[in-house]
Amino acid sequence: MITMDVFEAVKKRHSTRAYEPTPVPDDMLRKILEAARLAPSAGNIQPWFFVVVKDREKRDSLAKSGRYARFLRESPVVIVGCGDEKASPKWHVVDVALAMQNMVLTATTEGLGTCWIGSFNEGRVKRLLKIPDNFRVVALLALGYPRDKVDLSGRLLHLVRRKKNLDKIAGLDEFGKSLQPF
Repeated sequence: MITMDVFEAVKKRHSTRAYEPTPVPDDMLRKILEAARLAPSAGNIQPWFFVVVKDREKRDSLAKSGRYARFLRESPVVIVGCGDEKASPKWHVVDVALAMQNMVLTATTEGLGTCWIGSFNEGRVKRLLKIPDNFRVVALLALGYPRDKVDLSGRLLHLVRRKKNLDKIAGLDEFGKSLQPF
């Protein structure tokens, strides 16, 4: 078992687009879903539902649902995060995103890789997985054991577009004011 604190998991997490065919153990998957269940939500409405897709044909179909989703066919698990827009019209997207980030960080602590997919055909996903009309598909999450693969496009992106420095994304007491001497 891998142990790390939350900040270590945040630093270690990266988008994984190549996976080993090894199945994710059910107890590990249950722990990841439990992390989602424990996420905060507006008014504690918990407007989420997560479809865990292990079926090969359904994963293949999900891989065809978006331009950047092709690698889902090799991910042993895809979690589809859905938000009930009737139960929480203003906050269902944020609440599902919070729950899915809990899943991402928990998966990282378990030695698993993830990749958040926001590019997909929602209608196609809803039809495939029989998702009710009052639910919106917020994101797809690939999940599995990372496979060593040279990801040239990913490496190039990180060379061209690095993480911004803290002073570029946070200000002390007002927008744009330096954090110094913070």
